[in-house]
Amino acid sequence: MPTSSLTLPIRRLTLADLPAALDLSADRSWSREEHKWRLLLSAGTGYGIDAPPDDPEGGLIGAFVLTSCPGYGCVGMVLVARRHERRGLGGRLMRHAIAEAGERVLFLYATDNGRPLYERLGFRAVGAVTTLRGAFVPGGPAEPGVRVRSAGAADLPGILALDLPVAGMDRTQLLTRLPAFADALAVAHDADGRLTGYGAAWPNPGTAVIGPLIAENPVTARALITFLGARATAPLRFDVDDRHPDLARWLRDRGLSGELRSTLMVRGAAALPGDISRRFAPYSVALG
Repeated sequence: MPTSSLTLPIRRLTLADLPAALDLSADRSWSREEHKWRLLLSAGTGYGIDAPPDDPEGGLIGAFVLTSCPGYGCVGMVLVARRHERRGLGGRLMRHAIAEAGERVLFLYATDNGRPLYERLGFRAVGAVTTLRGAFVPGGPAEPGVRVRSAGAADLPGILALDLPVAGMDRTQLLTRLPAFADALAVAHDADGRLTGYGAAWPNPGTAVIGPLIAENPVTARALITFLGARATAPLRFDVDDRHPDLARWLRDRGLSGELRSTLMVRGAAALPGDISRRFAPYSVALG
């Protein structure tokens, strides 16, 4: 008698499961994002379900990653193998994520396919991002009053202090990994030397992803993107929040395009904390 996938145990994943996680991503026609998966399995906690003994393909048939900050948790990389879809595995994985989160507020970025499941589990939509990609074309005059430079280890305390009120949660354990994770990390200062923003660009298959990006105002955000874009060796990816339409238009004017949307959803709170007026790009849609 075939084994029911709903009775298989959910176990914690380690970096040794990276090849299986990449195979599961490819099974769903996602990119094999090895660099990002390494970060997720190091900074967060991965969970997975192995194929039953009577499944000749083997490997992981379901997975997700829970990345936690004090009081909050982000669920990312929710995946179910095609051959096991529509059997309740997605709901089982998400209920496990909710149980593991305990009293923490949970949030995630949902595809259109996943959104109905998350709504049934108590998540509500509070925003959305559009993914833009393309070869960045610099243009226009330099942004006035903004100085941007590459960041070093000595800048981390300032980055952490700037990030906390904007993100609304303590992301120290994620941000301290940025110097090793990112290809480029930049900070912005005003004429008086006061830190007014930071941003990073990190490698993904075929693109350089800009995120996180925190800035005092849109002028500073554009200056940081221009600095990072000029140094990128691949087309840019930028997940732009709907609440920054002017920035989306500016990015499209400089060569980026796209219509892929992801819905920001929250469970356990009316909205995410922080200051969206200064939060221009997530670390990643898998990390928030």
